[in-house]
Amino acid sequence: MSAPHQEIVESQIDVSELAIGMHVIRLDRPWEDTSFLLQGFVIRDQSEIDALRAQCDFVVIEGRVDGAPRPKPEKSRLKPSGLMRLFKRKTVPEPSSTQARVAPPRKRVTYINKVDSGKEMETAVIRFEEAQQTAKSIMSGLRLGRTLDLNNARTVVNSCVESVLRNENALLMLTKIKHQDEYTAEHCINVAILAAAFGKHLGLLEGEIRNLALCGLLHDVGKTRIPDEILNKPGALTPQEFDVMRLHTTHGRTILMGTNSSLNTAVDVAFSHHERMDGSGYPRGLQAQQIPYFAKIIGLVDTYDAITSNRVYDKSRASMQALEIIHRHRGTQFDEELTAAFIQMIGVYPPGSIVEMVNGEVGIVVESYPSHKLKPRVLLVRDIDKSPLVPFRTLDLKASPADAVGEANRIAREVPDGTYDIVLQDFVDEGLIVTKPHETSDQA
Repeated sequence: MSAPHQEIVESQIDVSELAIGMHVIRLDRPWEDTSFLLQGFVIRDQSEIDALRAQCDFVVIEGRVDGAPRPKPEKSRLKPSGLMRLFKRKTVPEPSSTQARVAPPRKRVTYINKVDSGKEMETAVIRFEEAQQTAKSIMSGLRLGRTLDLNNARTVVNSCVESVLRNENALLMLTKIKHQDEYTAEHCINVAILAAAFGKHLGLLEGEIRNLALCGLLHDVGKTRIPDEILNKPGALTPQEFDVMRLHTTHGRTILMGTNSSLNTAVDVAFSHHERMDGSGYPRGLQAQQIPYFAKIIGLVDTYDAITSNRVYDKSRASMQALEIIHRHRGTQFDEELTAAFIQMIGVYPPGSIVEMVNGEVGIVVESYPSHKLKPRVLLVRDIDKSPLVPFRTLDLKASPADAVGEANRIAREVPDGTYDIVLQDFVDEGLIVTKPHETSDQA
C-alpha cells in the first residue's frame, strides 16, 4: 500500500513559540529590513531564535500536518545563521596560538574612507591599469628568464594600497571586470587588491597591508615555469598534469628566494597558499597551526577571485556562489575566523555588481557600506522599462529612499554583467562612474 499523501502547510506563529528545527519561510516584514541574508531557513540554534524575536513579532513556518520532520536545508546553501552573525560582527577575533604559525598582528587599526568612491575612481582606473601592465610584465619577463623587477612591483602595489586606504570601493569594482585571455596577470593584481582591502578590513597596519598586497601580486609567479599546454589546458588535468601544476608553489618559492632577502613573507605565501587547515593541501600537507597567517589570507582571496573569474576550464560564478563555496569549506580548507571576516567584507552586493530593483529599475553598485551590507549605494542606469536613464540617478539604500510610488527601494536580485546591455567595462571606460555631478537625491 502506498504511503498516504502528506499535505505541506504553512503556519503563522508568534516569535515566542519558535523552536530549533522550525523552517521559517516568511517574516512579518521584508527580509531586506532584517539582518538575515537568505529568505527562508531552518532554525539551527538559539541565537537565530533570539534574532527573530528581536526583529519580528510573528513569522510563517513550514510544517506537515502529521508532524513529520521538516526538511533540512541543502548542504551547499550558505547558512543564514552564520552570515547573520558575520554581518553583525564589527571586529574579528584573532586566531588562538594553535591556529596560526605566524600570529596576526595584535594592534588593530580602524580605517575611515577619506574620499567618495566616485571621486577615487579616476585615480583608481589609472593605478589599476598600471598594476595590470606591471603584472603582465612580471609574468612575461620571468617566462623569458628575466629577473623580477621588485622596485616596480612595490611601486604599483603601494599605489594600489594608497587607493584602497582612501576608499577601497573603487578598486574593488575594477576587480569585477574579467578577461579570460589575460587571466593569470589579471588574477595576480586582483588578488593583490582584494588582499589589501581585506587587510584594511582586518585592521592591519599600513605597512602590513602593503606587504600583504605584494604577497598577493607575487603569489603565483611560479606558474611562469609551468608549460603553457598545462597552464592553459581547457579541460580537466590528468593526475600527472596536476602533479606538474602543483609544482608552481615550489617554483614560486625558488624564484622569490633568489630575488631579494626582503621577500621572506612573499616566499612563505608563494610556497604555502595552497595549504589547507585539515592538512589536505600542498606541497607539504601542513596543518592549520603550521600555515603562515598571510598564506591563509592569500589562499582564501586567491580562491574567491578564481571562482569569480572566467578560466579556460570553467566559467565565472557570481560572488554569492563563491562565498557559499568558501563558507562550506570553512574550518577544513580555510581558516574559520578569516572566512567569517572575508564574507563580512565582500558582502551581498560588492562594488561593480549589476542589480535589479524591486520596481524594475537597474543599476550598478558603486559603494558598499561596512555596517549596511544589504543596502549599498547604487547608480541607477535603466528605468523600469529597461531604457537608459537620462540623467543617471543615485540611490543610497542605507537612507531607505522611496521610489516614485512611495514604496521602499530594495534590490531584488543581482544579474550578470552585460544584462540589459549594461557592461561594467563600458561605464568605467567612458568615465561614467568617476564623479558625481549627474547625481540627484531620491531621499526627498
